[in-house]
Amino acid sequence: MARALKLARRGLYTTDPNPRVGCVLVKNDVVVGEGFHARAGGPHAEVNALEAAGKSAQGATAYVSLEPCCHSGRTGACTEHLIAAGVTTVVAAMRDPNPEVSGKGLAVLESAGITVRQGLLESEATALNRGFISRMIRRRPHVRLKLATSLDGRTALASGESRWITGPEARRDVQRLRARSSAILTGIGTVLADDPSLNVRENFSPLLAADVSEIRQPLRVIADSKLRTPRRAKILSPPGAVLIATLDSSLPAADALRSAGAEVLALPGRNEKLDLAALLTQLADRGINELHAECGATLAGALLSHKLVDELVLYLAPALLGSHARPMALLEDITGMEQRLELIVEELRAVGGDIRLTARPKPNG
Repeated sequence: MARALKLARRGLYTTDPNPRVGCVLVKNDVVVGEGFHARAGGPHAEVNALEAAGKSAQGATAYVSLEPCCHSGRTGACTEHLIAAGVTTVVAAMRDPNPEVSGKGLAVLESAGITVRQGLLESEATALNRGFISRMIRRRPHVRLKLATSLDGRTALASGESRWITGPEARRDVQRLRARSSAILTGIGTVLADDPSLNVRENFSPLLAADVSEIRQPLRVIADSKLRTPRRAKILSPPGAVLIATLDSSLPAADALRSAGAEVLALPGRNEKLDLAALLTQLADRGINELHAECGATLAGALLSHKLVDELVLYLAPALLGSHARPMALLEDITGMEQRLELIVEELRAVGGDIRLTARPKPNG
């Protein structure tokens, strides 16, 4: 199963909106076939493993990182392929959270006389597909908030100058996070201040599946309640699609932004601020599994205050910018320690000369 999970990770940057899945076929303690899902519309992991095994799949045990699907989409039901190949046992790391499949795939296999087990390395399998699970169960993407700060929690000087707080290694690492994401979210303040492109610029070809020629560009999303995005903003340039979330899509600026290639989406709001939870629901309905937020203090604070952040990735540079520099998040007023936003640190690692801290909100914290 550990090998199946390692294979699944080879689809980390390419499978969207599908989950990352790996499969290993074992017979008489010998691996006879293995495979992984490389991209949506392509063969699933089980099909690739069965093809590699050929006739040796008969009587084999299949170790799959996710419950085999039992519905026929573009590639057919994996349960049918496993039954036809004569596999005798299927071990799934976890159930598929998709309501069309959850528990049903294993039941189909069991009714065909195949021995079924589930739960082996389940936590590792869950971590690999947090976004897909979130979309299926909560109808919202897994939200990752990335921030780069000085040790005193500042993201830019009072003048707005921020290049570069962190070193080149940290900036390359951010490209990796962008590449695995379904969409990248930023706010209009960042667009106006920094004019970022927010696309994937690094070459990840050694990590891609053999039949995928180039990296998938995530959807770029701008939270822009008053449609102030400049028509010539870099973020509107190819590659990749752009979605601008606003309060009123009939504003005069909307047509100019559409002609520049952006989609303009009207969302509900309050006090001239977008309903971010409604935005997440809209993105989930579009197949967005992982949403990567790179934004300024206002949007970062709103995401945190409304408890919409699932994962915080903080790059800490060994520098101090002073009390007049810009903060990393503008949070709602906290008047007592019991109101503080508590985090659980999952990982602390050096990235070049900087420190990468990965944390998640404490439940009910």
